[in-house]
Parts: sequence; structure tokens; C-alpha cells
Amino acid sequence: MGSASSTLTQHDIEDVQEHCNNLFSQQEIVSLYKRFCQLDRNAKGFISADEFLSVPEFAMNPLSQRLLKMVDGLNFKDFVIFLSAFNPKASMPQKIELIFKVYDSDYNGKVTFKDIMEVLRDLSGSFMSDKQIEEVLIKVMEEAGYSKDSSLLLDDFVKILDHPGLKMEVEVPVD
Repeated sequence: MGSASSTLTQHDIEDVQEHCNNLFSQQEIVSLYKRFCQLDRNAKGFISADEFLSVPEFAMNPLSQRLLKMVDGLNFKDFVIFLSAFNPKASMPQKIELIFKVYDSDYNGKVTFKDIMEVLRDLSGSFMSDKQIEEVLIKVMEEAGYSKDSSLLLDDFVKILDHPGLKMEVEVPVD
């Protein structure tokens, strides 16, 4: 499973489906596999950062460099798990965990003020100055009960972001 010349068996499909907590149907997994094989141009069984950049929507994303660190070298099963967070059936904690990983660029399990500043800088481009971003971020963190010196863990992110009124509806089309 994973090279473009191979095909998915029913066992492979069920294994991947179980691995992603049944967020994708078997038909969706087959569609994702076809897309995976298209991206895996050299049939290596994994997708490189350059291959991910061939997806225009991915390449244009202001967070693409951070996302590339997360997706470079994914095999098919890990590719589906990564995409699971974008599934409309994914739980809010699953989506928040992906966001946390985007902010945790050094993968130490903590997100610092500096980490958040870097992401917000990437997202805002030239629309906001560093001083404006910092002022807003300090206010938001203080309102959430944290200071500029706080390091946020995944549980902190969940506590801050897991609210009924908050919607995270970024989806990746399967077919």
C-alpha cells in the first residue's frame, strides 16, 4: 500500500478506516488513495514536501512552510490521518490538535508567545505591524488567563478554543 503501482485491498481500506477513527468512508479512502498516488509522482510510497507544493491551494497557504514540516514524508495511512482533522466529522479536539501542531514549530509540546507571533505574522502579512499583532495577542492571552511568558500545552489550547460558538470549518474535498 502506498506506491502508485499498488492497489488497495479491502483489508488495507478497513485498516486505514480504523486508523482514522472511521471519519472517512471506504469510498472516500479509495478516492484519497487515488489522490495520494497522483501526488506521489515517483511511486515511492510517501509524499515529499515538493510534491505537496504541487497542490496550488497548499502552495498558496500562508502557513505552507509550517505545514510542510508536518506532511513531508507521509505515507498513505499518515496522509489520511493528517487529512482527518479537515473532515467535517472530526471532533473539535482533533481540529485543535492540528492547529496546536502548526503553532508548535519546534515540536516540543509547548506553544510560546513567540510561536504564536510567528504564525500570526505569517497569516497577517503586511496588514498588521508586529506591534499591532503583539498588542492584540497580549490582550487575548490575558483574557484567557495567560501571560506573555506562558507556554501553552495542548490541553491549554483545547481549553481556549473548544467553545460551542467557535467553528472550524476548513475542509479538504475528498473526490
